[in-house]
Amino acid sequence: MFIVVAATGCYYDKEEELYGHNGACNTESVTYSVTVSGLLNSHGCLGCHAGPTPDGNINLQGHTNLAAVARSGKLYGSINHMPGFQPMPQGSNKMSSCDISRVKAWVDAGAPNN
Repeated sequence: MFIVVAATGCYYDKEEELYGHNGACNTESVTYSVTVSGLLNSHGCLGCHAGPTPDGNINLQGHTNLAAVARSGKLYGSINHMPGFQPMPQGSNKMSSCDISRVKAWVDAGAPNN
């Protein structure tokens, strides 16, 4: 006798938006307002890095603050766990390679307010 249990659930509503048509990570339509801010929320970044006294004096709340951290290289270095950067999210698993690629695509585009 076999019992099969399946659990489903995903932060994203549509697999196609996350992986594209061929199963690859979609980094083509990355925006601050949906993609990047959504990733920050889902990974709990704003729980520590927002408000009047953010941890590490790194405020990621709002485009202006986040773009400054992104353009300095600190955002990508931290989420990618690169040497010389504090690995983030702290005390949690590293973001997926797709999520990191999506953030990098936004940063490489100049961290636009889109």
